[in-house]
Amino acid sequence: MALAAPALRRYLLLLAQEHLEFRLPEITSLLSLCGGQFSGEQEIHVNSPFWILNIPSEEMARGLMKRTVCAKSIFELWGHGRSAGELYASLKNYPADKMLPYLQSDSTYKIHIHTFNKTLTQAQKIKKIDALEFLPFKGKVNLKNPEHIFWILEDYGMNPNDVPEEPIHLYFGRWIADGQRELIESYSVKKRHFIGNTSMDACLSFIMANHARVKPNDVVYDPFVGTGGLLISSAHFGAYVCGTDIDYNTIHGLGKASRKNQKWRGPDENIRANLRQYGLEKYYLDALVADSSRPIWREGMLFDAIITDPPYGIREAPRRMGSQKETVKSVERSTENHFFVSSSYHLSDIFFDLLKFAAEHLVMGGRLVYWLPIYRPEYTEEIIPRHPCLKLISNCEQMLSSHTSRRLITMEKVKEFKDQDENSHLLDGQYMPYRGHNSFREKYFSGVTKRIAKEEKDNQK
Repeated sequence: MALAAPALRRYLLLLAQEHLEFRLPEITSLLSLCGGQFSGEQEIHVNSPFWILNIPSEEMARGLMKRTVCAKSIFELWGHGRSAGELYASLKNYPADKMLPYLQSDSTYKIHIHTFNKTLTQAQKIKKIDALEFLPFKGKVNLKNPEHIFWILEDYGMNPNDVPEEPIHLYFGRWIADGQRELIESYSVKKRHFIGNTSMDACLSFIMANHARVKPNDVVYDPFVGTGGLLISSAHFGAYVCGTDIDYNTIHGLGKASRKNQKWRGPDENIRANLRQYGLEKYYLDALVADSSRPIWREGMLFDAIITDPPYGIREAPRRMGSQKETVKSVERSTENHFFVSSSYHLSDIFFDLLKFAAEHLVMGGRLVYWLPIYRPEYTEEIIPRHPCLKLISNCEQMLSSHTSRRLITMEKVKEFKDQDENSHLLDGQYMPYRGHNSFREKYFSGVTKRIAKEEKDNQK
């Protein structure tokens, strides 16, 4: 006899109003990590800060909030409506047996009010709280340290220039847990020991780890590790981390510093020192000087997640190890005793190498999360690199300028890698649409030049 599925309970999620495109993939990924799934029946308005979710248990809701940086808080939803009358009617219909455990005479509570896109006076807040006197509260009010916290949440729409007198949605629920928004500040790049010109914003780093469903004891790899910013968020969630980079100076913390008023990097500025700063050094495996286009891992070397930010070629053209026989080459001095020959590395080749590596070295169900630079006037979904072993999970845009953006691509390994899959991305004419990535640098600076020229022309009027 098959066991019945657990009954879904309704929860209200309060989300932060930033990185809007990234929120749904993050919540969906984290629910699956907690053993749940995102139901098609969820009441989601993508840009709204209020989402109603059906989640099997409070434990799963708490697990979600232990990871998310996109959500602020979650509540067990007792009632909601488009007017105060609808809210009160909804509350009166909520099952008493689910309410009463939190309303006992030996308990303490308080009611908090949150409004989106409007500020209420204290008198208005008290009036709204008093209107809930029909609820069977038997405990004592304790504003400082209550056992149970209840929230009234009111939505006044998305337009700050047209705020209605009355809310368009009202919610009431029991507070369950807060998200991990404090990580954005505590892991801020501004406070980090070792940074580079392209160190990833802390919020986005945690979003990437969540999209990748990183969990304790995973092994996470970054093939373009730089100063290791993406390793930190994975290590925070208990994963063992490692990476490679072609730049000897960056891996070893040598050369010119990226911070203002600092000429050279200090003796303890390196990736290991960054993880030590956050008490995460035990999760650091190592970082190697290596070329991501050249195989260095033995067959069967498997990673649970690959999280990376490949070079776009904006500050300098991407490069890989070359040979003395290659036509285009330049000898660069890395340190006093380290020389290498580098050649150009087209963006399309970077992504093809990355997807092939992920298809070959990810565990089944493991995820690849990476940034893809886009010239927006030419963007179509066809230019997203594909591989038969990898399934596209999400594709989120972050604007860089009026004409450029980058898209956070999340892919999951769904098929074992075979030898015939090695060059599968070159078949069926699929390769040509991706070649446009190679001129991203020229298009980026072309747009910048045009914008500067327009600004100068406008200033002369």
